[in-house]
Amino acid sequence: VQLVESGGGLVQAGGSLRLSCVASGSIFHINVMGWYRQAPGKQRDLVADITGGGRTTYADSVKGRFTISRDNAENTVYLQMDNLGPEDTAVYFCEGNITDTLWKTADYWGPGTQVTVSS
Repeated sequence: VQLVESGGGLVQAGGSLRLSCVASGSIFHINVMGWYRQAPGKQRDLVADITGGGRTTYADSVKGRFTISRDNAENTVYLQMDNLGPEDTAVYFCEGNITDTLWKTADYWGPGTQVTVSS
């Protein structure tokens, strides 16, 4: 099973970016998918996650600005980020709790995508 993120980049404060993450491989079922971020010198923190049924959770710092969604048919999760600020600068990681075709369930991570917001 592999996860690959895309959509990061450099944006000015107040701008928007949309991150995508596609899961591939011997997947039987994807449970929760989420986005985490890690700024230099800081720990990796949850940004948002979404269950297969569409229930979402957001960090307080992004509520009202970020929207997580998923396409179950495409094994893809998205993160729409609006009104970005310099404090959102970090490497963003996709995470998926996935059951593979051998009935093993584990957490898988993508390699990360850099988001840089200039002031």
